[in-house]
Amino acid sequence: MEGKGEDAFDVEAGEPTTGGFGKYVGKLLPKGLSGSVAKEWFDRRRLAIRPWVGFVDQRKFSKPRTFGELCQRVLRNVDNYQSNYIFIFLGLILYCIISSPMLLVALAVFVGAFYIIHLRSQDSKLVVLGRELNKPHQMGLAGAVSLPVFWLAGAGTAVFWVLGATLAVIGSHAALHEVENGDMEEIIMEPV
Repeated sequence: MEGKGEDAFDVEAGEPTTGGFGKYVGKLLPKGLSGSVAKEWFDRRRLAIRPWVGFVDQRKFSKPRTFGELCQRVLRNVDNYQSNYIFIFLGLILYCIISSPMLLVALAVFVGAFYIIHLRSQDSKLVVLGRELNKPHQMGLAGAVSLPVFWLAGAGTAVFWVLGATLAVIGSHAALHEVENGDMEEIIMEPV
């Protein structure tokens, strides 16, 4: 394994990390917007990821025999693979953004509006129609400027596609992935 670049997501649960994608998360946000909180959350999620090999192992998938077993599988798998599911959700969001050029334009307008308002508010107070705007109103103005572009880009459709795809992927994995023997507790549901 020597000579290979570090894989950002190649981390066993509980293993400390020295680099990868997590160190860049805090740099994505401006200094005033608690980038350290986002970085800490991202690092905690990344450390809690269960190994992907076990996550997709085909031998561990089967049809549940009863509705009680289905409920137990869903509860246990959501608890065990929560971080994996979050990264699947983030991957689907990234795929949706990258695959839609118009959505990329809408996001660029949105970020640009926030950035321009941020720069103008540092130099002097932002005044619109004779009224001085405070921070929440400035952010609302940026959102209002961006809203028509998001509507034209079909952002609503993208949001519902991401939610539907996430529920389908995570729901089917949680229902069909067998619960490991070490994770079984005294919660055994009896058929009615």
